[in-house]
This record gives sequence, C-alpha cells and structure tokens, in this order.
Amino acid sequence: MNLGKHQPNILIIMADQLTAKALGCYGNTEVISPNIDRLSKTGIHFEKAYTSSPLCTPARYAFMTGQNVSRCKGYDNASYMASTRPTFAHYLRLMGYHTCLSGKMHFVGPDQLHGFEKRLTTDVYPAEFGWVPDWTRSGERIDLWYHNMSSVVQAGVAAITNQLAYDDLVGFSAVREIYDHVRSDDIRPFCLVVSFIHPHDPYATRQKYWSMYEDQHISLPTVPRPHVQPDPHNSRLESVIDIDAVPITDNDIINARRAYFGNVSYVDEWVGRLQDVLQECGLEKNTLIMFTSDHGDMLGEFGLWYKMSFREWSARIPLIINYPDQLSSRTVNSPVSHVDVLPTLLDIAHTQEFHQPEPIDPIDGQSLWLQCLDEPDDDQKMAISEYLAEGTSAPMLMLREGQYKYINCDTDPELLFDLESDPDELINLAELPSCKDLMQHFRSFAMNHWDSQNLQQEIIQDQRRRRMVHAALMKGKRTDWDYTPYQNASEEYTRAHMDLTQHDIKSRFPRPKPFKANSE
Repeated sequence: MNLGKHQPNILIIMADQLTAKALGCYGNTEVISPNIDRLSKTGIHFEKAYTSSPLCTPARYAFMTGQNVSRCKGYDNASYMASTRPTFAHYLRLMGYHTCLSGKMHFVGPDQLHGFEKRLTTDVYPAEFGWVPDWTRSGERIDLWYHNMSSVVQAGVAAITNQLAYDDLVGFSAVREIYDHVRSDDIRPFCLVVSFIHPHDPYATRQKYWSMYEDQHISLPTVPRPHVQPDPHNSRLESVIDIDAVPITDNDIINARRAYFGNVSYVDEWVGRLQDVLQECGLEKNTLIMFTSDHGDMLGEFGLWYKMSFREWSARIPLIINYPDQLSSRTVNSPVSHVDVLPTLLDIAHTQEFHQPEPIDPIDGQSLWLQCLDEPDDDQKMAISEYLAEGTSAPMLMLREGQYKYINCDTDPELLFDLESDPDELINLAELPSCKDLMQHFRSFAMNHWDSQNLQQEIIQDQRRRRMVHAALMKGKRTDWDYTPYQNASEEYTRAHMDLTQHDIKSRFPRPKPFKANSE
C-alpha cells in the first residue's frame, strides 16, 4: 500500500466554501475551471466526497486530525485544539517530510502551527475565542459575526478586497516556497498545503473573472426558496443569515453566483500557476497533488446561502488526488470525507525506510489509498458529517451510505433522501413503511455513534468556558494569538557577509555552468 522506495512531494491545494457542484469536473457546465478539471481527468476523482462538518474550523480540524469533530472537539469557528493532538503535519514530519502551510487553516488558540514546520502567512480569520455560539440562546442572532445578506445584494466587481489581498499573498508565498525548496540543500520531500479563502463570500471578484462570464448563462437555483422550509434546520438557517432583512431579486442571485463562479476561476488560475511552477522546477513527476475544499455553499438553493447545512450544495466537496506517473485516472463512487485524508497521506508517505507511526489517538477515517490504486476494497463506505455550531441547539449528524443520506438531530424530525432518484433532496422518505428497515439501520448507527444529550451538555459547558476566557482576555492589555510569519531579513537577498558570486549561483535555478576566472 505504498509507492516503494521513494516518497513523493505532496502539494495540497484547498479552496474555501467551494461546493463540488460548482466545478466542471463535477457536472457544472457554467463554471470555467479548466485546471481543476484537468486534475480530475488525469487523477483520482472522488465523486461523493463530503465535508466532515459544513463549517470552516470544524471541517479543517477533521481534515488535519482524521477525527470527527465531536472527537477532536472542533465544535465551531472558535473551537480550541490542543497542541497535544497530532495532525497529519506531525505524522509526516516523523516520516521525514518538511511540512509547510501557506494560507488559511483557521486554527484557534496560541498554537498556530499544529505540526507544520513552517507557516508562510498569517491566517485570514481570528485566532481568539470571539466567535463562540451560545446554545442556551440559540434563537438569538449575533450581528457582530453572523452571516447576513449583504454579500448577496452587494455582489459584483472589486479591484481589491480583504480576501483578494490575502489570496494573492497565499499564492505568491506558495510559489516562492516551491522555488526555495528546489534551490535549497534540504533533501527531504515536502508537504506543502496551499489554502485559499476563495470562493468564500463576499461575492466580489475582479473584473477579469467577472468578464469571463459575460456571455455565459448563469442559472437560478434549481430549488427556489419555498414558502415554508421543508425542515426546521433550513428555517433556522434563514434566521442565522437574516434572509428577510432585505429583498433578494433574481438579478441579485445571478450576480452573486456570477461573482462566486468568477472566484472559482481565480482559484483555478492559481491551481494552474502552481502546476506550472512544479514543472518549471522539474518537480511535476515526483509531486502528488490533492485538491479539495473545506465545505460548500448553498448559493441560493432552497433560498439559503453560505454553509452550515447538510444539503448537497453545502456538504459535498471536491476531492481529487493527482499523480499521473504512478496512479491511473479513475472515478471513485463510494462516499468519503475529510477524516479519510490523514490515513491516506500516511499511506502515501509510507516507504521501506519511513514507516507509519502508530497513531496516538483513534483515527475515524479510512485510507483511500486502495481506491487510488484500484485494488479491491470490500469495506462498505459511509461518510459521516457532524454539525455542532450556530443554527442548532443540539448535535446534528449526517450519514451518507450508498444512495441514501440520513440526517438526525434530537430537536428535529429525521430526514432520509434517496440521492439517486431525488438529487435535489425534495422527498423525505423517513416515514415511509417501505423504508422502515433502512431507517432502523441508520438510527442504530446514530445511537452508537454518540450520546447526543451528553455531547450537548459538554458543548454548552465548553461554550461557557471559552466565552468567559475571551471576556477576561479582552480586559486590560490584549495579547493576540494571530500568527506573525517569521522573517530574518539579514539572510535574505544579498548581504555583505555573503560570498556574492556563490550566493547568486546558489539562488539560481537551474544552476548556471561553473564559473572559473582566468586568473585562477
């Protein structure tokens, strides 16, 4: 289950809030995403990949740890993760890798590395406990940081935004890191994670990407906002995003989708640029590329926007593994999720010299490496997603197995959808007599998965603890946890203590011919 003697470099490119339903390789005929589509065509395409939680920090903690968010305690966007919890960055370092992060990972707390040897940028979001929801007052909006509809009604063109400035830096820093690697004396393979904030709202894109869609038809949502939402969580999400604060027109929806698609094309351009740099540096044949996202975006389906939903637009993500010299292209149709990434990376890195460390904590995911190798894998796959943040007051669980999706929450009616016959999730099968045995199967799994009531009380107590700590830390002198990248200017570019000729030669790639003066 490994690549033999040689460990590949690993480049993980992560988008934010990119639904699988907004990529050409996942069936969208309106989005322009040629580089990602090419990765899919020549790689391993996971058709039914799901977020482990449809919210940023929880999804990323599951992605990093291989654990469901209820286990790693990544409940919401202000959840703290202990420095003693191993991530794939820790394990890969033990296996001989140089690990580096450029961009967002939404770590919360004073540890902003969590196993990465190097981090090239600060995060785009805060590292403090300021965004803690309150399940004891779940019906109350927190206007300071909850989503609202401004992003939809203000959608359009912007020369620069907070997020464009950030992603420009993320991409540039990643490109420079690849150049630095190929020029360095470090013989270790790298695992470089390049994590962009786009196409996450606000829905504002540069004129270049807006113009790409000038003559492109952009559809309205397949399922418009119903007069009465079909389940309580949909209704709660309407309140969370304050959907009735302003009227939303069809033109608003199309503009928001157009800008979102434009930002997908922006990320796609960076995917192409990173591949070009690998090729320029002669690294393309020994670099495995993984492309994914943390969660999706509803983009107006059911009248909902952003994430926080188990509906397909929010919960389904792209997952592509591309290593054409070693892996034949194929499509994998079994359900998978973020927690499967860590064990897969360990299988990829495993060689005769570098064995996998024994996991310190239980790993909830299963390696996808057999599926990548197209070897028999008889295990029945199930994708699990959990939601434990704003918009609910009790733990929510989604199970995707075969053609069915099951959603369970103590405060809500159960939901069961047959996604083959009902891809838009319009028909709830939970009460049908013909689905009695199927429902019992999913209920039994849900009951064994967690003690929902005990978990609810643990989360409420954890929320109280973080709110109290945050309130105290805001008094007097504030010490921020936001990451500041290390920079040693005395060793950059050209300095007087350096041998100028040798330094110029060493900083060049490919290396020039040896220089020998006539006087020597």
